[in-house]
Amino acid sequence: MGIANDHGDRPGGRGAGSRVRHTVLVFSLVLAGLAIARPAAPAVGNPAGSVAAPVGWPSHLALGAADPPGDAQSLRAHADVDMRYQYLSGGVNTGHGWATWNPNGSFVSMYVRESFAAHLTPVFTYYQLLQSMPSVGATEQARDLSNLGNPATMSAYWADYQLLLRRVAAAAGSRLVVIHVEPDLWGYLEQAHAVGLARAFADRLIALRNRLAPHVLLAWHLSVWGTGVDPTYSKPSLVQMDALAARSAAFYESLHAHFDLVFNDVTDRDADYYKIVEHNPDTWWGPANFERENDYIAGFTRRTGTPVVLWQLPVGNTSLNDTWEHYRDDRLQWWFGPGSAARLRATRDAGVIGMLFGAGATGCTTPQSDGGFFYRLARQYESDPLSLG
Repeated sequence: MGIANDHGDRPGGRGAGSRVRHTVLVFSLVLAGLAIARPAAPAVGNPAGSVAAPVGWPSHLALGAADPPGDAQSLRAHADVDMRYQYLSGGVNTGHGWATWNPNGSFVSMYVRESFAAHLTPVFTYYQLLQSMPSVGATEQARDLSNLGNPATMSAYWADYQLLLRRVAAAAGSRLVVIHVEPDLWGYLEQAHAVGLARAFADRLIALRNRLAPHVLLAWHLSVWGTGVDPTYSKPSLVQMDALAARSAAFYESLHAHFDLVFNDVTDRDADYYKIVEHNPDTWWGPANFERENDYIAGFTRRTGTPVVLWQLPVGNTSLNDTWEHYRDDRLQWWFGPGSAARLRATRDAGVIGMLFGAGATGCTTPQSDGGFFYRLARQYESDPLSLG
C-alpha cells in the first residue's frame, strides 16, 4: 500500500519569495507541436454571470476534503461530500516520488477506482517540481527555476506527468478527475517575470493532457502573493484588491493557455498553528478579510471567465484546544457554520464553484482529528447544497 504525502514543508509559499528577475535561456520543456486544440464544452451556469463550471461538475457548489488512500468509503459515510483530494509528491527523480508508492504508478489507479466506488470525484494535487533533484538555490523560487532549466530533470518530470495521465485515463475513462498542477510555482514564475517560461510550461501540460487524458480537468494555481502583495498582512482596500485581481488575471492571460479550473488557497495553515507553532499571530481572518477574498476572486473570474475552487482550506474550528492536530481557525465556520448561508452565496457569486478542506502541514487540524466537526457541517450542507444555477 502506498503512503499519502502532503507538502507539509512548503514554508514561505505565501508571500515569501523576493522579487527575482530570471533570464530564460534554453529549456528542455519547450518542444515543437505543443498546441493541441481542445473543443470547448458546454457548461453549467453561475448566478454571478462571470464563470461557467465544466461539464460533469456538480450542479451545486462542490464540497470536498483531503483524504488518504483507503478512506473513501469512510469519508462518504461520515460526510457525503462530493470530492476528495490527494497530493502526488516526492519528486520525479528521487526514488521516492508518488510513482514508487505502489508499483509503476498504480497508487493513482487505486485512488481513482476507490473514489469512484464511493461516489466521490478524485482530485490530485501534482506537487513534484520543487522536491525533484537537483533543486538548487536558497529559496523555493530559485529551486523551482533551477529545476525548470535542467534538461535531465525536466525529461524525468514529463515522463512522470505522462505516467500520471495514462494511469488516470485508464482508471477513469470518461469520468471526472481533476489534476491540480504545482501550487506556488505559478506565483514564483509571476514574481520572476518569467512569462515565456510559464507559457511554455503551461502549453506542455495542456498538450499532454489533451493527447493522453482528454477528459481530465486541469487546474492552474492562483497565488495572490505572486503580485508581491499578501492581503492577509497588508489589508488593501477593495479598490486595491481589484487592482491585484487585474494583475493576477493579466499574468494568467499572458500564458495564452486554457485551464479548466483555477485553484486558490487563502492560507496554508490553521490560524493558531501559525500563532503557536510558527509564532505568527497575524493570519486570523475577520469579515473584512473574507470580503477582500471575494472581491479578488470576483475580479479575477470577471476578467478570465475561469471558475475557481478554494483549496486546502483550514479545517480548524474555534472549539479546539490548540494542541497538535487540533488548532483553531474560523474559515470552516464562516462558510458552513450557523448563519453562513449569505456568506457562502457571496463567495459562490464571486465565481467559486468548489471548496476543498484539508491540512496544509503536518500537525494542522484534519477532518479525522477535529472531533467530527467538519463531518457534521458537511452533512448539513450536502442535505441542501448551494446551487450554481
